[in-house]
Amino acid sequence: MTAAYRIRRQIGIDAGHRIRLHGSKCRHLHGHRYTVEAVCEAGELADTGEQAGMVLDFAFLKDEMLGEIDSPCDHGFIAEVADTDLLALFTPAGTDPAEFAQALEAVVREQGFALPDDTALGTKLYVIGVPPTAENLARHWFERLAPRVAVRSAGRARLVRIVVWETPNCAAEWP
Repeated sequence: MTAAYRIRRQIGIDAGHRIRLHGSKCRHLHGHRYTVEAVCEAGELADTGEQAGMVLDFAFLKDEMLGEIDSPCDHGFIAEVADTDLLALFTPAGTDPAEFAQALEAVVREQGFALPDDTALGTKLYVIGVPPTAENLARHWFERLAPRVAVRSAGRARLVRIVVWETPNCAAEWP
């Protein structure tokens, strides 16, 4: 294994979800105070510019985490696109729930998530193609954040892990 420098950055978000097919209490609407940790590495530190001596500026990593995770998800609800009963609760007045769900499904298929700008009660809704478990969120957020880390480091650093703490005692990571 080649030696590498590593950095870690955490953010916290509050979000609701439910695991539609869960056999116990997680099938109910509930929320978590998620802690999301990104781990980045580089074989060499930047030797010039504002990131000289760094894998990636912590502020740059924070900005990307806020943009890709906090902004769309914090104080919102994370839902699975197949959870049509739940999506019906978020359907804007005057809109057919089935049409709303179909439109979200098309967007999720195209870009991996949907963030509708019009929902019942003006509630923030983030829709993904899989159940919003900590494991699936870790992979989803990894896939969203990895390209941003590469860009912000001019290709020098790479995201190597996302850890999603759903509770203080329970975490999932990808990869």
